[in-house]
Amino acid sequence: MPPDDPSTIDGDIWVRPRYLAGSTAIGDPALDPLLNLGWTLEHDDLANVYLSAPDRTIRLGYLPEGEDDGLWRINAYKDPFATPTWGVCFNDSCPTEVVTAFTTALATAYQQGPHAYLAAPDPSNTDQDPIHALSPLIKRGWTLNRPRGGVLALQAPDRLASCELTMKDLDPEDELTSRTARWHLWAGASIDAYAWYATASSDTPVGLVTAITACVSDPAPLPRWSQETHSYVQGLAQLTPARPPNPPAPTPLDVRRAARPTTLPARSIPRWSTTTPRPAAPGPRH
Repeated sequence: MPPDDPSTIDGDIWVRPRYLAGSTAIGDPALDPLLNLGWTLEHDDLANVYLSAPDRTIRLGYLPEGEDDGLWRINAYKDPFATPTWGVCFNDSCPTEVVTAFTTALATAYQQGPHAYLAAPDPSNTDQDPIHALSPLIKRGWTLNRPRGGVLALQAPDRLASCELTMKDLDPEDELTSRTARWHLWAGASIDAYAWYATASSDTPVGLVTAITACVSDPAPLPRWSQETHSYVQGLAQLTPARPPNPPAPTPLDVRRAARPTTLPARSIPRWSTTTPRPAAPGPRH
């Protein structure tokens, strides 16, 4: 729910549904959960940022100057010198809160140990079944389309966001370098006219993917600055003021009224004084 104090939010409008809010263009909130664990921070001459877990089993790249629109790339490794065990990507327009939900879950899993952040999906375990990651969407009214070509697809009630889970075999390299991944989530009018997208490869732990779907489907709006919202937000999202409007500037008449005395002179105000002697009460009758 929105905070009670408007001064505590970073924005002047609420955007609903939240998956149309777009990025805040500030990466710090999503980096903080991992930095707080003491992960190593590096950057290059282009202002790209790289985080590494102390044991080098997880690496994150925040790549505003990368080769494509994949702004956030997170890979995990069983062997620091081997190919990634799993990879997740968020493009440059993905709401920052969605990325933060993922990195927060990743920080928790990393503290629990490799069994949590390197655990591949397991259909025999309810919590580790890939379909479990879709449960937040289903509980919040997303509808399941008829499966086609081995793909389960869910759509938001307004049909402006979708999530696909591919059940067939996929090429591991394609999953790490393209949008052809086990989980594919996007917002927009269609898969080609997307506002943003996120992908997760086959062996991404189900709990981490669930953090993404839970955040995306959360009914609470997100704060944004109206002058920084994208055109698709203005046309498709519900925008409401997040701060009370500024009071209008006073008119000359308002100024004159304010200068008038608000009380009459003291001598014109009749009042009883508690110190004024009162006439004596009449004595008893005879």
